[in-house]
Amino acid sequence: MELLDVATLSYNPLFLSLIILFSLLTWLKLVNKKKLNLPPSPPKLPIIGNIHQLGKLTHRSLRDISSNYGSLLLLQLGCNRTLLVSSADMIREIVKNHDVVFSDRPNTTAMDILFYGCNGLACGPYGEYWRRVKKMSVVELFSHQRVQSFQFVRNEEVEVLVNKIHRACLEGVSLSICRR
Repeated sequence: MELLDVATLSYNPLFLSLIILFSLLTWLKLVNKKKLNLPPSPPKLPIIGNIHQLGKLTHRSLRDISSNYGSLLLLQLGCNRTLLVSSADMIREIVKNHDVVFSDRPNTTAMDILFYGCNGLACGPYGEYWRRVKKMSVVELFSHQRVQSFQFVRNEEVEVLVNKIHRACLEGVSLSICRR
């Protein structure tokens, strides 16, 4: 039984068109590949990226990775690229000179659903609307007078929490702070 006849396969138009298509796609990929000036990155796996290099103590794993690759490196965490900066001087430079570039947050479907289209202060994109919302919240909500006007509410909540902890200690049960 003959498994594959190479001579008849090479004259097959479907096979020839697949070979041409594959070589064309490979050539286009090489031509259109842009050379980005990205920071160094440790080797990554195809789907999970660099997640496999993070251990139980993530901060120590990141410290070890940055000691090998420098204080500025690019990690691929799943499908998200993440810039890791482990130098205080570089952080100061980023915050001082490049704040607008790093101020946007990624929009995900969950953020879109939970935060009504990502239009608020916490997850909205940087721009004129975000600046107005921030200014309004700082002036109206987080001013010294407004914060002091709710001091009694904070005192009540602290008293409720302390009483709940006290009762739990007397009864010898574990405490669930989320329930009231």
